[in-house]
Amino acid sequence: MKPLIRNLTRRDVLCQSAALTTMPLPGFLGDVEPVADRAAFRSGKNESRLFTLGVASGEPLPDSVMIWTRLAPDPLNNGGMPQKPVTLRWEVAVDDKMRDVVQRGKVTAQPEFAHSVHVEVAGLKPHHWYWYRFDVGGKASSVGRTRTAPALGQQLDRFRFAFAACQNYQAGYYTAYRHMAGEELDLVVHLGDYIYETKPKRWSRPRRHNSYEVDTLAEYRNRYALYKLDPDLQAAHAAFPWCVVPDDHEVDNDYANDKEEKHRMTPAAFRVRRAAAYRAYFEHMPFRTSQFPRGSDMQLYRSLPAGDLIDFHFLDTRQYRTDQQCGRRWEQRCEAAMDPRATILGTAQEKWLYARLNWVRAKWTVLAQQVPMMERMREMDGDKFYNVDKWDGYVAARKRLLDVVKNSQKQGLVVLSGDVHAAWAGTLKADFKDPKSRTLGTEFVGTSISSSGDGWGMKKGHRRTLDANPHLEFYNGRRGYARCDVTPSVWRTDYRVLPYVTRPGAPIKTRASFTVARKQPGLMRK
Repeated sequence: MKPLIRNLTRRDVLCQSAALTTMPLPGFLGDVEPVADRAAFRSGKNESRLFTLGVASGEPLPDSVMIWTRLAPDPLNNGGMPQKPVTLRWEVAVDDKMRDVVQRGKVTAQPEFAHSVHVEVAGLKPHHWYWYRFDVGGKASSVGRTRTAPALGQQLDRFRFAFAACQNYQAGYYTAYRHMAGEELDLVVHLGDYIYETKPKRWSRPRRHNSYEVDTLAEYRNRYALYKLDPDLQAAHAAFPWCVVPDDHEVDNDYANDKEEKHRMTPAAFRVRRAAAYRAYFEHMPFRTSQFPRGSDMQLYRSLPAGDLIDFHFLDTRQYRTDQQCGRRWEQRCEAAMDPRATILGTAQEKWLYARLNWVRAKWTVLAQQVPMMERMREMDGDKFYNVDKWDGYVAARKRLLDVVKNSQKQGLVVLSGDVHAAWAGTLKADFKDPKSRTLGTEFVGTSISSSGDGWGMKKGHRRTLDANPHLEFYNGRRGYARCDVTPSVWRTDYRVLPYVTRPGAPIKTRASFTVARKQPGLMRK
């Protein structure tokens, strides 16, 4: 039986690290001869099941978008492809029947990248819908739909998107994604915990993971394949372009920079694991090749403009953070949380973000990131407790960020967060201890797609948390996602929830709706 985490020797670390850091970029492997389309496969049976993981698109710009697929006839057994490159054909059309093709080409799926492909389709029109598919040897993938971003500075009267997070395969079905696929959206934002790295649990119902805790490249690949086999997840990927950022479970629960959760591995050994995790993450998401990981480092923070209406800034709160000094759960806050040297973003990312916050271009500014930014305090037996794995454990870093917002006189700041398997809505205050202090922005924390199972309604502890934090307006513990409808003057967020996820077919409803006026920050419940 495989141990929870294997003990890596120094030689293991050096060998695996070298293998992961010297791999060339996909599509740039030099002079290789792609195998003939049909000769690449072991049997006719496999040939008809090449696209088991579906298709996806993402990272939309005004003139281009990324499209993705992976050849995997035996997806849970390292893909089942021969160790040879394979040529795929792709095409993009302006109709769902793929009759009016506007772009087509070829791309080579390399075995070094698990036969995944990332195609940048350029020369497209801004803010237009397109349809796409792949083909190998006359066997076509399903058809996906995508949309380019609006032109820079383009005047928009509306932009609609959904955000989601936390989809533990073991905890429930992805029915929420089936409902999401039927929405009218321009974009989907995923805020992390796309997979869970954990072993099968005794309580695993209704589904189970396919291995013990993953820590190698092959195991991470198989775990992504397990998740991406879900038909509801595939439907949501095929319906809209996605922009994704990871949280912790894509690598290891509650990790911080080069420190794993239990501190049982050396930083060098954990960087090998992180390199494998980032590599598999890249291979299974519609990233641009500029985001290809370099060893254990991956460029994940970035901006995406949506005309003159929204500037999305996607943040990374795991890769560069200072280790959690006060603990990882609900704890009494220690002095280290106030240390100005502590950071949750890292110095370079902070500078990058502050420069963008000081350069106001769009009407709304969105920080799409992983963990709740608002203070959430619980009083128990006269003591105050905070969830110190979140921004509450990095008080000085949060103050630096909010001071930049305050000094920039920025209007229309909205923070989107995930991680905590429950919906929270509230405001960002200049001083969370003073309810009368200036409101600097709004935060919407999304619930999970499936993590923590069916969920729950309001409990006494949650009511006490709301009462103890006047800036918190809403809590709900059901599963689902958030839908956002943005205009130049008003932002609307609808919390879409399911009554259960431990069996398929749940209906969906809007549990609560909130609006924010751009020039008057604060929440109004509809």
